[in-house]
Amino acid sequence: MADLKHRILMVSDFFYPNFGGVENHIYYLSQCLLKLGHKVVVLTHAYGNRSGVRYMTGGLKVYYVPWRPFLMQNTFPTIYGTFPIIRTILLREKISLVHGHQAFSTLCHETLMHARTMGYKVVFTDHSLYGFADVGSIHMNKVLQFTLADVTRAICVSHTSKENTVLRSGLPPEKVFVIPNAVDTAMFKPAQQRLGRDEIVIVVISRLVYRKGADLLVEVIPEVCRLYPNVRFVVGGDGPKRVRLEEMREKHSLQDRVEMLGAVPHASVRSVLISGHIFLNSSLTEAFCIAILEAASCGLLTVSTRVGGVPEVLPDDMIVLAEPDPSDMVHAIRKAISILPNIDPQVMHDRMKRLYNWNDVAERTEIVYNRALKCSDQSLLERLSRYLSCGAWAGKLFCLVMIIDFLIWRLLELLQPAEDIEEVPDVALRCHQHGERIEEIYRCKSE
Repeated sequence: MADLKHRILMVSDFFYPNFGGVENHIYYLSQCLLKLGHKVVVLTHAYGNRSGVRYMTGGLKVYYVPWRPFLMQNTFPTIYGTFPIIRTILLREKISLVHGHQAFSTLCHETLMHARTMGYKVVFTDHSLYGFADVGSIHMNKVLQFTLADVTRAICVSHTSKENTVLRSGLPPEKVFVIPNAVDTAMFKPAQQRLGRDEIVIVVISRLVYRKGADLLVEVIPEVCRLYPNVRFVVGGDGPKRVRLEEMREKHSLQDRVEMLGAVPHASVRSVLISGHIFLNSSLTEAFCIAILEAASCGLLTVSTRVGGVPEVLPDDMIVLAEPDPSDMVHAIRKAISILPNIDPQVMHDRMKRLYNWNDVAERTEIVYNRALKCSDQSLLERLSRYLSCGAWAGKLFCLVMIIDFLIWRLLELLQPAEDIEEVPDVALRCHQHGERIEEIYRCKSE
């Protein structure tokens, strides 16, 4: 581990109490970085009544800035409206590096832009795959090209995701690192007693939306139930496609064989997983899929569509892959049922411990931070040349946006000089096990 200690600002619209892959990634990565001796602060928008500054496990400080989500947990894009508060947080917390997460996050894009204007090194992690043809993807790719034109380093969660990000953004491949997600194996453990195989339970835990392949489930589930009278499905998750699944259940009279759980809290995911033998993932696009790791850690054999970065996640003997086609998925489930007697949940769990570990992810991310901070500082003109190369018209527009951002920064420096913004003392919380007290150590800045 390097001796250099960083002061990192994690930024995303997606964080607890909202649950998902990005939220889990930021939380677990932050906790491991704190253990390595770095300071980590999270910046996100307010969730309901959760606003202001909160502390989480291990002394993780979270700024829930008082903005309300506009669409799909994203804040309304203001471009410059967030600059004053972001500048204040960066200076108050004495941040040395900014790490943004998820291309869909408006707050992430705006913070990275303002941080680069102020001269900070920035790292961006892309958690998803996007297309190139539909209107939404074209718009998103242009926004990503703007953000990554001046990013210091980028991280992707799979090699497929790296190829996708490089093609979409035009970022030099040598600037992009591949660091996979991980799983908390201490939380996701197999059941103490192995399940019998008189009844085979197939578990689905996913958002019931088109991108997650909910329409495939509508065709796959009835056919599997017809072929195997002893198979039962447990479906956890909610979304607009839930109605189609419930209609399918009514049409084929499968009420006693398809259990619909609705939205499953993250704390209850393990209890649902250990009730089954096989985990079914029907996604149409996926950069990595943490759900597969959680299922494998609980000892479930996985059946998944062969899309995106999924083939990179698990060894061949722990997963059965299929094309996103109903007949091929049914064939994959039949194969999985046939090899189920060879699966030992505890052995699978022990393998996952060695394969995926958040401490390993944190140490690899630390290397990216070190390389980012070694990059030379650039003047405004040098940075503008990068934006200018983004397109005949888009390049000029991006340059104009950044020039205005630079002028706003200089104006803020005049109205409230950096030396007038009080720096907050660092608070390190050391939580001891077995009910021991929490010791707070205040390391005030030296006068």
